Amino acid sequence: MTAGKTPAAHPGEFTRNPGSCLLRAPAAGDQSGPRKARSPVSFSAAWLGAVLDVQTPRGATGFVVAVSGGADSAALLAAAAGLGGSVRGLKVRAVHIDHGLQSAAAALRDACAAACGALRIPLRVISVAIESGTGESLEAAARDARYAALGAELAPGECLLTAHHREDQAETLLLQALRGAGVPGLCAMPVCRALGAGWHLRPLLDVPRHELRAFGAQAGAACSSDPMNDDPRFERGYLRQRVWPPIESRWPGAGAALSRAAANLAEAQRLSDDAAAVAVGRLRDGDALSLPGLRALNAAERVSALRFWLREAGALPPSAARLTEALRQMLESQSDRLPAIVWGRWALRRYRQRIFLTPAAPPRLEEPRRWSPAAGSALALGPGLGELRWVPQRGGFDAARLPGALMVRRRKGGESLKPGAQARTQSVQHLCQSHGVLPWMRDALPLIFAGEALIAVADLWLDARWCAADGAPGLIAAWQHAPTIV
Repeated sequence: MTAGKTPAAHPGEFTRNPGSCLLRAPAAGDQSGPRKARSPVSFSAAWLGAVLDVQTPRGATGFVVAVSGGADSAALLAAAAGLGGSVRGLKVRAVHIDHGLQSAAAALRDACAAACGALRIPLRVISVAIESGTGESLEAAARDARYAALGAELAPGECLLTAHHREDQAETLLLQALRGAGVPGLCAMPVCRALGAGWHLRPLLDVPRHELRAFGAQAGAACSSDPMNDDPRFERGYLRQRVWPPIESRWPGAGAALSRAAANLAEAQRLSDDAAAVAVGRLRDGDALSLPGLRALNAAERVSALRFWLREAGALPPSAARLTEALRQMLESQSDRLPAIVWGRWALRRYRQRIFLTPAAPPRLEEPRRWSPAAGSALALGPGLGELRWVPQRGGFDAARLPGALMVRRRKGGESLKPGAQARTQSVQHLCQSHGVLPWMRDALPLIFAGEALIAVADLWLDARWCAADGAPGLIAAWQHAPTIV
């Protein structure tokens, strides 16, 4: 599976390693550039502008402030409104996600509308439905739905700005530690990550909550209170209400210290990613990873390389235990087995000494469909499967011999054809095995029938008995935008 493309960085401003936790500024460091210029932080629109000038990727087309209706996002909105296009002339708009989960939803929506109206910032409100019964908490389901909607909302190159601050970063580090996270999880929240067609920036990770809210109060930012944020039934609410106050009382600098720890761990992760990137470069075998190459690494290097490869392809890696089990099965299963480890939307599969990242449910051709053999005629095969299109080609099918309607369906078993004038009749199963067609993609192959006779498997194999004489005009069913099958 090919990783999605990440928009390019601005040469000389920063570089971003795929999958790494932090956006790196060569001169100023990940999160410390503006802090070095002015310490301690005194939050203002000018400070935000200085941070965004470093963090905003090249090719950015605008800023989208995520507003919840609460005090933190209202303060960020007020500061963003004060930029006045000073960061590369980029305009600011806002978006509010309405989860519809609580009675306060209307008040939060109204607060967002009031704040944006006062600042003359365009606002878009998006309602989302939270799916329950998926095995994850309501808190996690709401977060996933929120970011899915925000990612879909971003126009190409737009930068989503969220008001995550220093204490949010500290809370995230604590929660990840309590879940037994490894170094990638303990990096907590990255400064910048790809999201949808643009990026997600968190420019306030160095800003204490009290400074952010003091700025918002001074700016008269309209806000409301979100009860879910402090509800002890939820993990983060419990941490804020019951756990964080005694920590901060005993260690007054806890927020800054934990945020700094997250940055240090992110630096360690970046170095690990640099080494993993080199290893993955050596292991690549087309869209897959070489199993013999993985065997040559030690256990820690294997896990690091595999995790990096998954993140680079846009897949959230499974838990450490599941990743270790996946490697065990890939390395130890008998050669005639086809191990598959499935988590969420993804799966790791092995075939012929290669490891592939695939969807949990690979695409397959669904119901049979009729198709007329006329030059230029196209047949859509379904999501992820491309289309068949009749194109002229010498030595292709003799159009005069084809019936007016053909049938296209997936294999059922036992199908065969004669793939060459001098070849013997062979089963589709044998042809797939001899040509290395991935086993989980064989139900995606479009088989073309004239009555009961199989005449072609897309443009992979044509039955010679239906083809025009050598050099004579004919037709083939070209498989366009086809998925990877070998």
